[in-house]
Amino acid sequence: MSIFGIGTDITSCERIQKMIEKHGEYFVSRVYSDWETLYCRGRRESVESFTGRWCAKEAILKAIGTGWIRGIAWRDMEVRTRSSGAPYVLLGGGVLDFVNQHGISEILVSISHCRTYATAMAVAVCEENPFPIERTFVRIEEKEA
Repeated sequence: MSIFGIGTDITSCERIQKMIEKHGEYFVSRVYSDWETLYCRGRRESVESFTGRWCAKEAILKAIGTGWIRGIAWRDMEVRTRSSGAPYVLLGGGVLDFVNQHGISEILVSISHCRTYATAMAVAVCEENPFPIERTFVRIEEKEA
């Protein structure tokens, strides 16, 4: 197993709250799956939950190294929650196509939030993907010895 990439994001809960207030259902249905919407709206900290999932999706795209390229949509990623409270990722659409093409077998995600900010980290994992030789270096002390 090897790490394909890592990503992180932090966002103000106020920013997402303003987006929801300004754009309403259009914003929510464009960014979040039906499951995510029901989950977040059912939470006492609804805005924090929406913001955490926003961060997770941003972190996922950083971990796989695509960013917002053509063919990738917000709803291609769904961040669900296990009964233990741990988040996990379901993929579809362009994101699923990309990870399949690049041998990514799993994306691990962690989310945290308080009243003002949410943050998330994602790690894209490959089953068998050796580290590319062109990204290695020789330590100076090894070279001199």
